[in-house]
Amino acid sequence: MQPKTLFDKIWDAHVVKQVEGGPNVVYIDRHFIHEVTSPVAFAGIEKRGLKIARPAQTTATPDHNVPTIDQDKPIKDQESRFQVDTLEKNCLNHGVTYYGLGSQNHGIVHVVGPEMGYTQPGMTIVCGDSHTSTHGAFGSIAFGIGTSEVEMVFTSQCIMQPKPKTMLIKVDGELGKSVTAKDIALYTIAKLSTSGGTGYFIEYAGTAIESLSMEGRMTLCNMSIECGARGGMIAPDQTTFDYVKGRPFAPEGEAWDKAVAEWSELKSDKDASFDCTYEFDASDITPMITYGTNPGMGVSVEGSIPTGSDLQGTDKTSFVKSLEYMGFDAGQKIAGHSIDYVFVGSCTNGRIEDLRAFAAFVKGKKKAENVTAWIVPGSKVVEKQAKEEGLVEILEEAGFVMREPGCSACLAMNDDKIPAGKYSVSTSNRNFEGRQGPGARTLLASPLVAAAAAVTGVITDPRVL
Repeated sequence: MQPKTLFDKIWDAHVVKQVEGGPNVVYIDRHFIHEVTSPVAFAGIEKRGLKIARPAQTTATPDHNVPTIDQDKPIKDQESRFQVDTLEKNCLNHGVTYYGLGSQNHGIVHVVGPEMGYTQPGMTIVCGDSHTSTHGAFGSIAFGIGTSEVEMVFTSQCIMQPKPKTMLIKVDGELGKSVTAKDIALYTIAKLSTSGGTGYFIEYAGTAIESLSMEGRMTLCNMSIECGARGGMIAPDQTTFDYVKGRPFAPEGEAWDKAVAEWSELKSDKDASFDCTYEFDASDITPMITYGTNPGMGVSVEGSIPTGSDLQGTDKTSFVKSLEYMGFDAGQKIAGHSIDYVFVGSCTNGRIEDLRAFAAFVKGKKKAENVTAWIVPGSKVVEKQAKEEGLVEILEEAGFVMREPGCSACLAMNDDKIPAGKYSVSTSNRNFEGRQGPGARTLLASPLVAAAAAVTGVITDPRVL
C-alpha cells in the first residue's frame, strides 16, 4: 500500500464522490457558523423550501459583531444587532445549537468549538470564516468556506472541493526564552511569504511542534491561512487526547477508548511523500513582530525593518507603500518605537494560556500611561477561568481591565476600533490596512511581546525585562 500523509488519510476517508475531471464531493463532520456569513445561506435554503440536512452537526455562536462591554444590554449598533438577532432566529427555526450572548458557552466560534469538545481528530470541519484552520491543531482537516458553500453544507452535509497539495513544515529543536507558537507562525510566514502556501494544506511536525500545548498548536494552525495555505494541521498525540478528554461533547467510556485507538493511527506514514517541504531550526526563531501591512512582513523584535534593496517592480512599490502607511523608515530599528494600543484576544490568542502569559508578565508592573489596552477573552469559559485563577485581579492591579468575549479589535466590525494613525500591538492574525479600524496601524505579535509593549509604552523585546 502506498504511504499516505495525514491529510490524505482523512481527506480520502471523507470523499463521497470524485467528479470526473473536477473536484471531490467531501463529507463534512462539523459545521460552525456565526452571524456574518450565514444569513444569506439561511435565506437561500428557505427560498428553495429546503431544510438543513443534519442540524445536529452545525453549531452557531455570534462573535464578529458583538460588543465586548455591556453584553447584558441590547446591542447599540443597529446593523450588528440585526445580524445577531437574525442568527438566533435562524438557528431556532432550523434546530441548530446556538450559544448566544448571555450563554455560559458563548464566545468566538474557533475558541468555543475546541473547548466544548466538538472539535476532534480525524474530522472534516468547515465554517464561513478563513481562520477555521485553527481546528486543524487536533489532527483534523479544517478550512474556511464562502457563503454559497455554507448553503451547500446546510443542504447536503457535503462540499465540492479540489484536493489541495500537501506541504510539510518541520520545526526541530528547543524554542528559546519568550518564543511562542505565535512567533513560529510569524517566522514561517516571513520565510514563505503570504502566498507561499497557496494551493497547499500544511502539516506541522518536528520536536518544537510536539512540545507545544494544544492552545499553542491552535495559534499556529490558525495562522496557516496567512501564508496563503488552505489550512494547517498537526498529528494528534497524548497532548491532544488529554485536552479533548472530559469535554462536553467528547466521547465517553468505551467510545472514548475506541476513539483514542483510532486517533492514534492518524499520522503521516514514515515514507509519505509531500509536494513541498520546509525545515526550520527552532533556535533561529526569536520573539517576532510585524512592521508592514501583511502578516509576512515580520522581523525579530530585536531586529530592524528591511531596507528593501533586494526588491524590484511591484514588490518594491508595495513595500514602500506599506512603510508609508505604517509611518516607518526602511532599515529602522523596530524596538523602542512608541505605541498607543495593545489588543490581546481573537481566535489566535484569546485563550486562557494567552491571558495567563500576559498576566504573569505584567504582574507587579504597571500599564504605561500612553497605552490603551483591550484584554478580551475568547469565550465565557475563558473569562470564567481568568476570574477563578485570579488573573483579573493581577490585571487590575497593573492597570488593565478585562472585557467580555468577542472578536473585538481583530477586525473592528464591532465598537472596538483603533483610531486612525494610532499604533496597535495586536495578538490577532491580520495587519492589513484598516483591518483594526480606518487608518489604524497594526503590529502583530505574541501575548508576551504585547505585554512588554503594554508596560513600557514602546515596542520592547520581552526577554530584556
